[in-house]
Amino acid sequence: MDSTMSSSLNMDDEYEKFIRRMNPPRVEIDNESCENATIIEVGSANKHGILLQVVQVLTDLNLVITKAYICSDGGWFLDVFNVTDHDGNKITNEGILDYIQKSLGPDSCYASSMERSVGVISGMDHTSIELIGSDRPGLLSEVSAVLTHLKCNVMNAEVWTHNTRAAAVMQVTDEESGGPITDPERLSKIKRLLCNVLKGSNKSREAKTVVSHGVTHTERRLHQMMFADRDYVRAGNDAMVERERPDVNVVNWEDRDYSVITIRCKDRPKLIFDVVCTLTDMQYVVFHGNVDVKGTEAYQEYCIRHIDGSPVKYDAERERVIQCLEAAIERRVSEGLKLELRTTDRVGLLSDVTRIFRENSLTVLRAEVTTREGKAVNTFYVRDASGYPVDQKIVDSIRKTIGQTILHVKGCPQELNHVPQESPIRFLFGGLFKYRS
Repeated sequence: MDSTMSSSLNMDDEYEKFIRRMNPPRVEIDNESCENATIIEVGSANKHGILLQVVQVLTDLNLVITKAYICSDGGWFLDVFNVTDHDGNKITNEGILDYIQKSLGPDSCYASSMERSVGVISGMDHTSIELIGSDRPGLLSEVSAVLTHLKCNVMNAEVWTHNTRAAAVMQVTDEESGGPITDPERLSKIKRLLCNVLKGSNKSREAKTVVSHGVTHTERRLHQMMFADRDYVRAGNDAMVERERPDVNVVNWEDRDYSVITIRCKDRPKLIFDVVCTLTDMQYVVFHGNVDVKGTEAYQEYCIRHIDGSPVKYDAERERVIQCLEAAIERRVSEGLKLELRTTDRVGLLSDVTRIFRENSLTVLRAEVTTREGKAVNTFYVRDASGYPVDQKIVDSIRKTIGQTILHVKGCPQELNHVPQESPIRFLFGGLFKYRS
């Protein structure tokens, strides 16, 4: 049985390689035809998940997709994107253009889909920890404090919260060796203690920190984890304001046996990735699509079928598709006050910063933690734990504590109006947060 399965998989792999050799992917990049965007056209043999893989390459480069045309009827996939950088400029950096060609062109090798898994994974230079549990004020502070206590240094992390749930993918290293954590007993202890933190006092919803051998794209994992956790199911007393909810509609196009999804919402980076990621993981295939952004508003339309060839059949399935797409869009919505920390990295930095937030009654809605060449660049979206807008005095106090050249308020000019000048020598934590340019 096992040998038969293995033989079948090998045959499928060889067939895919043959099709790829006969129909190699092609990428055309045009910086002349459009006045205000770079046009990227990608064509290749069609297969499930290829649209997500292409979108993932572009969004990982922090490119903004302003328009897209998608067609994958039959055996050929064709997609045309209008893209800019975050300042609205064309893409002229030769390194980026060359990377797009190599990642999507004839020499590319698309990664296969990885299994949905949650847990602690040891990589080449770090250990990846995946967590999901009930959200509450101070949760990130508690998680990072446990990791610091266990002598783990958080190198990179992404944290999302949605509909009372919190999910995180964290890359940590051993404090002493600087490498991955491989000792089974230590990994077991990390999982046990983190699971206790995630459970808190909520016994009705499960917390997960289990071992896995699969690894995949961080943001896709967060979508998969929250989808598997059913964060899209809204409670009866859901306080989400209707006007803030994305406008998602699903109708059937009877003549062509498609279901047509239309989405209207406020535009933001990586919106198309979040939608396509969710459709792909729900086992739907996009046959045609249009994406258009005008000002701050985004419009997306997709003609889909389930992977078995059928359109959306029942009202319950239609409602589930709508709920899942709404959740996918909302998970990354940048609510709250945006705070950016830039400083020299050290063990316990994330624990110290999030503890200060917690002590000042701020809760973290979303976080991005990155470390490059010894420098930490951490972005937090925070709000008052009681649900009120963040008080300016609290912001000033936190910046004085951490250092005003280290912690910056982003995207809210009104928060910057009356910030007192920083004394170069007064820090509550002294040299702990000393900035090095």
